[in-house]
Amino acid sequence: MPLSKLPGARCRLVLLSVATAGALLAACGEKRPVTGGEPAARVNKAELTTQQINLVLQQQRNLRPEQADAAGRAVLERLIDQELAVHKAASLELDRDARVIQLVEAARREVLARAYAEKVSEGASKPTADEVRRYYSDKPALFAERKVYTFTELTIEARPDQVAGLRERLSAGKGIGEFIEYLKANEFRFGANQGTRAAEQLPLSSLDTVSRMQVGQAILAPAANGAQVIVLSAVRSQPVDEERARPSIEQFLLNERKRKLVEEDLKSLRSAAKVEYLGKFVPPPAAGASSAPAAPAAASK
Repeated sequence: MPLSKLPGARCRLVLLSVATAGALLAACGEKRPVTGGEPAARVNKAELTTQQINLVLQQQRNLRPEQADAAGRAVLERLIDQELAVHKAASLELDRDARVIQLVEAARREVLARAYAEKVSEGASKPTADEVRRYYSDKPALFAERKVYTFTELTIEARPDQVAGLRERLSAGKGIGEFIEYLKANEFRFGANQGTRAAEQLPLSSLDTVSRMQVGQAILAPAANGAQVIVLSAVRSQPVDEERARPSIEQFLLNERKRKLVEEDLKSLRSAAKVEYLGKFVPPPAAGASSAPAAPAAASK
């Protein structure tokens, strides 16, 4: 039954990811939901369990085993604060607030959608050794010829009609120094910063282009408020052998298979469902399509 039809219910809002203030899960009813696990603390009459702590810890990436105990204690303290806040919210009848009900319902939908995706993706098969080896060979810029790049980035404020001129000036110049002088002389506002990124930190779509750049070479791309210029300031070789790369390749290929399984299943669900866009979300007619009604068929004689 939807929460909106339970005006007298007491709703417990449980934070699934304390660190990221993630999705909220509603557990409504007079009795506290069964969470399982060993008791970890008691807040008034409510128990917090190790399962609740572990659920939050599972959302924290890159948590090393030696950090688990300290992280668990920190999570418990936040769950205690949360329990106190939830109890107070219930006493103030905030669980009957229309906006709170909408947020709880939205969180419920998010949790169920994620659970669906996880269930569907369970059918993904683990990549074989040959597939891992082939991916390693096909992506030398990521592995055998992996590099670490240092970039100087310029963010330039400009009108859309000025971007082409900036690109021509950058190409025709004798270096980034001359281009910066041009920006100053023509009163372009810009900011500069420097950063270092390894090959795997770059978008796959641009990695091949970057790997072919020479030190000092610059590329310009349109940005939200003007243009962005990226200059390759330095590069050093840091290859990764196949043995070291294998775990990350296996995980990447497995994740890609999971993503495709969910994508294909959703596509199938859409084709079987009746989806109707309404109001301002009705898509415009296709170009060339006539909005006039079709001519009636000729009457048979």
